[in-house]
Amino acid sequence: MKKRFILVLIFSLLLISGSIRPAEARFLDTTRAAIAQAKMINADFKAIRNVIKEQNNYCNKRDYDKLFALYKSDFINNDGFSKDVYFRLIKDTWKSYPDITYQTEILSINLQNNYATVQTRETAIATTTEDLGEAEIVGELHGYGHSVYHLEKVGNNWKIASENILEETTTLTYGDARFLNIHLNSPEQIGAGKSYTAGLAVDAPYDSVVVGSIGQEKITYPQKNPEDVYRKLADDNTLERVFTANTDNVNEYNIASVGITRAEFPDEDNPRNIRIYMSGIAFVVTRVNVVPANNFIKLEEKDGQKDK
Repeated sequence: MKKRFILVLIFSLLLISGSIRPAEARFLDTTRAAIAQAKMINADFKAIRNVIKEQNNYCNKRDYDKLFALYKSDFINNDGFSKDVYFRLIKDTWKSYPDITYQTEILSINLQNNYATVQTRETAIATTTEDLGEAEIVGELHGYGHSVYHLEKVGNNWKIASENILEETTTLTYGDARFLNIHLNSPEQIGAGKSYTAGLAVDAPYDSVVVGSIGQEKITYPQKNPEDVYRKLADDNTLERVFTANTDNVNEYNIASVGITRAEFPDEDNPRNIRIYMSGIAFVVTRVNVVPANNFIKLEEKDGQKDK
């Protein structure tokens, strides 16, 4: 009796096992496919991170050819610069600032099949010297950027297809201006034809006189030099200007020029003998992304009035 019961039990288990086996096979196939897909995704994430890492390394090593190879041939950025123009700007920068050093931090990666977006925070530091008469003055460049790179998988390789610069500020300071806090506040984004305010604030010593200007230039190539109209800053060392964003669907820069002047009294017995000299100069550039007007939006009319 017990033996028969055991045989029935074993037979039943074999039947159950036989019915489960195809389901188990499908489950295993699905699991293997999921694991393979996960490995592929992880490999893509690693490759994308490596592209951004190589981009930073090649910039610091001035390896133009390898950097060039990371970008697609039809690359374009949100200023409308093609790959050729973009790399001309890189060459110009390396020539002007031979010791420039870049650092890139990846903030996020979004992957969708053969396309990816990488959000980054980038900084750059460099030094420069300029001859000012018989004297040589040392300058420091500090750059900050917040960008989104769009990558595309070409064959087995990831390439940079486009770049969207969300925020960008560059400061170039000489002399005493290197030790001051200078801020140029502009909107990161504005609609075409809209008015906006750019404000300059300088944390200057009480015994100095600060003059400055704020200009507006469209981002083109080659870049034009703005005309500076200096004026003395207010008592709190601030200056504001109101601009109207261009309607040419081109991003633009606000450019501030700052001069720090001091007075010396070489002869204490003769206070009228005053020597005025420029102790520091600074240039600050901020990006303003201009959103083009969409002229193809039509509002439906309801009861004789346009829908608001």
